[in-house]
Amino acid sequence: MRPGIPLVALGHTASLFLAITYTLCVLFDLAFPEHAMFEVWRRLLPGFEWISWRSYFIGLVESYGYGWYFALVWAPLYNFFAGHARRAAPA
Repeated sequence: MRPGIPLVALGHTASLFLAITYTLCVLFDLAFPEHAMFEVWRRLLPGFEWISWRSYFIGLVESYGYGWYFALVWAPLYNFFAGHARRAAPA
């Protein structure tokens, strides 16, 4: 088996991290509206409005998708360069 970052594990990990972070940020915005970040969410998450259940779930799905985007780009790049470095290292 070739060592490297497993894509599926990284995809779910990054996606859940972003979904949890998004949820915590929405809760923070509700608790402290004077420090709310909802304008940032509106720019980063197409379809997000402040605040409805529909909007929350749109942001949640998009946050999860951003995690997979990260994994699909980062893991192959890391695995490629890590493999290249292993081959180039003296034995």
